Amino acid sequence: MSPETAKSLETRTRLLEGALRTLTEQGIAKTSARTVAATAGVNQALVFYHFGSVDELLAAACRYGAERTVARYRARFETVTSLSELLVLGREIHEQERAGGHVMLLGQLLAGAQTHEALGPATAAGLDLWIVEIEKVLRRVLAGTPFGEFTDPAGLARAVAASFVGMELYEGVDAAGATAALDALEQLGMLVSAVEELGPVAQRAVRQYLRRASGKR
Repeated sequence: MSPETAKSLETRTRLLEGALRTLTEQGIAKTSARTVAATAGVNQALVFYHFGSVDELLAAACRYGAERTVARYRARFETVTSLSELLVLGREIHEQERAGGHVMLLGQLLAGAQTHEALGPATAAGLDLWIVEIEKVLRRVLAGTPFGEFTDPAGLARAVAASFVGMELYEGVDAAGATAALDALEQLGMLVSAVEELGPVAQRAVRQYLRRASGKR
């Protein structure tokens, strides 16, 4: 890699990280080419040289931040063996991301998506990275259980991700309520785990009940 290419990549990364930091610290309303460049410590013109517009920079920063964050937890997702463990990991991620200011960042991205056209697809793409990892876990842990036949892992993964996004935003106005919601999800995971621990006869009875309830015979 030539020195010029290395410098260009370094500048681009500084702008991406500067955009994420500006969104977190100053909010979407105060995020501009000037404020991002000041945070990144580069010339304002470089925003347009590397990204064309502030909206494109913010979209790229959204994807960059999501990819970096999901990569940090990917190995943990691969070790999950039950729904309860997945929910516990989700709570751990929530607490760590909140401490790092990333929950506030998500709120700013969702707010910005209403007025910055490029942010909507970029935010959805970032959330999809989480959904992919959650779906992999659900397919693995539900296979062979009474629930595997009656659940849609792709849809359930989106529901889990949406629940955590909602709780992250809800926490800002009702921290106790968000905690209670997380507790309830973990209790649900415990109930599912209890069914998984049943013997073959009891599990067969559960499957038969679910088939009747779902209209499957």
